[in-house]
This record gives sequence, structure tokens and C-alpha cells, in this order.
Amino acid sequence: MKIEEEKLKEFILDSGLISKKDLVEAQTEGAKRSISTGEILVNKGLLNEDDLRRIHAHILGIPFVSLKNKKIDFGILSMIPEPIARNHNIVAFGKDAKNLEVAMLDVDDLAAVDFVGKKVGLKILSRLTDSESIKSVLLQYQKTLKAEFGDIIKKEGAAIRNIKEGKEEEISEKDLKKMAEDLPVIRIVDTLLKHAVLQSASDIHIEPMERDLLVRYRIDGILRDAMILPKNAAPSISARIKVLSNLKLDEKRLPQDGRFKIEMEGQKVSLRVSILPIYYGEKVVMRLLREGASGFTLEGLGFHGEALERIHNATKQTTGMILTTGPTGCGKTTTLYTILDILNTPEVNISTIEDPIEYQMPRVNQTQVKADIGFTFGNGLRSLVRQDPDIIMVGEIRDTETASLAVNASLTGHLVLSTLHTNSAAGAMPRLIDMKIEPFLIVSTIKVIVGQRLVRKLDAQKEKYLLTPAEMKSLGKSVDLDRIFKILKEENIIDSKISSFEEIPFYRPKSSTENPEGYKSRIGIHEVLKMSPAIKDLIIENADSAKIEEQAKKEGMMTMIEDGIFKAVQGTTSIEEILRVISE
Repeated sequence: MKIEEEKLKEFILDSGLISKKDLVEAQTEGAKRSISTGEILVNKGLLNEDDLRRIHAHILGIPFVSLKNKKIDFGILSMIPEPIARNHNIVAFGKDAKNLEVAMLDVDDLAAVDFVGKKVGLKILSRLTDSESIKSVLLQYQKTLKAEFGDIIKKEGAAIRNIKEGKEEEISEKDLKKMAEDLPVIRIVDTLLKHAVLQSASDIHIEPMERDLLVRYRIDGILRDAMILPKNAAPSISARIKVLSNLKLDEKRLPQDGRFKIEMEGQKVSLRVSILPIYYGEKVVMRLLREGASGFTLEGLGFHGEALERIHNATKQTTGMILTTGPTGCGKTTTLYTILDILNTPEVNISTIEDPIEYQMPRVNQTQVKADIGFTFGNGLRSLVRQDPDIIMVGEIRDTETASLAVNASLTGHLVLSTLHTNSAAGAMPRLIDMKIEPFLIVSTIKVIVGQRLVRKLDAQKEKYLLTPAEMKSLGKSVDLDRIFKILKEENIIDSKISSFEEIPFYRPKSSTENPEGYKSRIGIHEVLKMSPAIKDLIIENADSAKIEEQAKKEGMMTMIEDGIFKAVQGTTSIEEILRVISE
């Protein structure tokens, strides 16, 4: 439903919202840049987005509704799942026997309308609304969920069997199984999982303390308290999770690992479970892995410029190694899967050995490690090379045996992708040498090493500001500002008129009712080290990681912190967030 430029011009002039001169200038600029007049007016601050939506609604004859401070019945609101409502800015607010009224920011989002129509089986009546209305309604999801969670705990918490302190060890396996199958426990665990999925949590931590049971979710990399449960719920909840994960119910002295799958809110989620005995009971940590979360691109993960070019060049090789490095939960495996997706063509045979299989990929032969029966990375890799693969992905190089086999595989006609736990790309070299890999083998096999971290992205509502001299001085201690300024100029990220770092605008989070912290989702910051002749010489000479990194910088490598500042200038994240992640 595209609006004719003349109709838009006519309406704006009649409304008196802006002057004729400003409108003509916007039209001229829009024609030059192939952008609509409306977008130019919004970019210049002459109209805000909600004014433009109201104009569009009037011209198109679509009703405009304001939902600010309007309480919507949860039965109607929940007809559109919260993830769909958030991603597409569409909410349900009215219903009769045949129709469902939905408010949207973009009535041209036909995919969202079609999805909702199929889900509810009603005719969808689209209405335009403003961003404040959408935010107000989205907030009602959270309030309702919190109320629902509170009610569940209140009703079901009292029904959980009380266990006398110090008697946990005496509970038989039969009793534990009965506890795990009690309806109150099932409801509590289901609600915990539902909340985690709706809030896009990556991990759930269930931690027994002296008097309470603490539940925390990791959302966008930050652990947040979700709920405090009665202490007597701990054995029942851990028993329920053990039943779901097919673990030993009566084993409380040794750590256990397992996994299970759920389907919730239209999403298939695989949960990796780790249970560890601690002083007050058993701590349970569940990692949530959303299935079908494919479709990533290297650009979407945050790669750009020279770093992106280096990875693409490495993927064109038929032998050698591509390594991703960083701490747990920094997106290493996601980067490898994205590279695998690029390599996944009918001409090649791809095999993987993983623990666990995080994403399922078509046409890729994926194998799960089972350490309890002796099927390790080493054993699996030995078998894989006999399966005639062109490309091998090893989930993680953990020990000397796996490292040695991966290096040998890359020497004998395979392209090997793997991950390594180190703090930086340059730190991979001493780590491999520590694993008894000879330096001459490292330089013969490795093509590129990617170091990465995940940082939170700023929400759409953010505040622009300039650094003070004190902030400049503080930042200068962590990074070479002149070097970054040169990179920003080379990649045309800053205006050509800007002549010094002091003039570069940065962004910081702006708190809102819907998003108090001002961040939403995450993106990677990276460094991509290419194996050049000079770096090969340094490795053969057993140089430390600092010298290797210095040489890589001379050859054009942007370090993680430099890439972070680069993204902060683009408005993707903030300097505070970069320094928080890099200093961790």
C-alpha cells in the first residue's frame, strides 16, 4: 500500500505541519537519494515517525488507534505470542466471533498478518498505531507473566512435599521419581522454562542456598534474578529436571550432564543440562539452544571489512584450519555454523563431531560425543577421517589428542574448523604449543584465527553525545585512538568533515519503561588473525602472544576492543559495554 508522493505532499501542506520550503527541499533530497519524502522529513526531525504513520493512516483510510494506558484482556493479548508481537510490532486488542483487531506500526508487514491469521483462524483487521502504544501493550505481557508466575508459586509451592532438613540423602529413587511426577513440580518447572523462552534467556541457573532456592536467567549475557522459591522445592525441581534429562535420580554426589527438548510458544528448544553437587544441594544450569536458529550471515554476526575478507579467503581453501577462540558463551560455535553454512554445497561432504549438537544442519553429518561410553572427540575424529569428508568441524579442541588429530586431518587434505578456549586470537598459539603441537605444524595448518566476544546492542532509543577530555584520556589508556580514527576514515564510517577523535559522536543507552537498561540482543566483536610469513617466523621463534598480536596489528588486524569502538561509533553498542566485556 504505497502512498503516492503527490498525495503525501498535498496532505502535509494542507495540515500545515511543515512549511512549503522544507517540503520542497525534502522532495529534492529524496529524489537524489532515492528515498521517500516522508523518510527525509523524519530524518531531518521535521516530522516524527508517529506523525508520519497518522498521515499514512488518514490517506490510506486505515483506522488509527491509540492504546496508551489501555488495559487489554489477556485472553485477547495472548492470541499473538510475545516473541511475534515484539519482533513484528503487532498486538491484538479487540475480538469478536469472526474478527481479530490488531494494531501495527507497519500495515505492509503481510507476513506477520498472515501468520497471526493462520494461528487464530479469524479474519485480521489491521489498524495503525504509534510506538508508545506498542510499548505500553508489550509491557502488559511481562506484568501478566509475572503475575502468572507468582500465582503458580503461591498455589503450587505450598503443595510441594516438605522434607526435613538434613534428610535429603535418605530419599529413595522411588520417592524422588514420585516427587518429580507431582503436578505442582511439573507446573513450576514448565513455568520456569516458559519464562526463559519468552525472555530469550540463554541459560537458567537454579541455585540452592541456606534458606531459599534462587532462580536466575542469563539474558543478553547478564545474569538476572528471576524468582526466589521455597528451599523445600529444591529436591523436587532437580528430580523433575533429572527425569526430563534421563539422568540418575539417586546420584547426588557426582556431577551429571544431560539434555532434553521442549516445544514452547511455537519454538523448538533443546536444553543442555549440567547438575553439580554444592554445599546446600544440587546446582542446576540449563543452556537453551533454539533449534532452527539458522540463517545467520557473517555480516549479521558483526564481521566487516578486512576481517570479513580474511574469513571468506580461508573458506576457499581445501586444506588447513580455521579456529574460533574465546570464553564459554561468546558465540564461537555460532560463528563456525555460519561458516559451515557458506561451505555447505552439494559438491562437498561435511562431517562434524560435537558436544552437544547445537544446531541441526541439512546435508551435514553431525555426530554427538558420548564420553560415558568412551566415545570422545579423539575417538570420533579418528573415525570421521575414514568417512571421506572434505570438511570436518570439531566442536572443541580440549586436549592434546584432539589437537593432534585435528592438525593431522588438516595436513592430509581436509579443511578443519574448530574452537579453542583462549582470551585472544594470538593466545591460540601458546595454547596449542602447550597441547604439545609443534610450532612448525601450527604454521603449516592454520589459515585464520578468530577471537571474539558478545556485546549488548543499544535499543532503537539511544542518546547521542561527545566524549569529554577526561573520557578521551581514559579511553586512550585502553586503545590507540589515532589508529582507530584512521580505520574509521578508511572505511568511511565517519563524516569526511570530522578532523579529530573529539568530534566523533558516540551513543549511550536511554532508559525507557519497556527497556530500563536500554540494550536489546547481542552482536559479536572480533579480531581475525591471518597466518602471514612474518607471524609464521614469530611462532617458529616461540614468540609470546603479545609480539604476535603486535605484528598482526601492523598487518591490518583490528583487535576486539578496536572493533568494539568501531561499532560504538556506528551506534550499535556503547563504549561502556565494550569496556565491560573486554575487561571481564
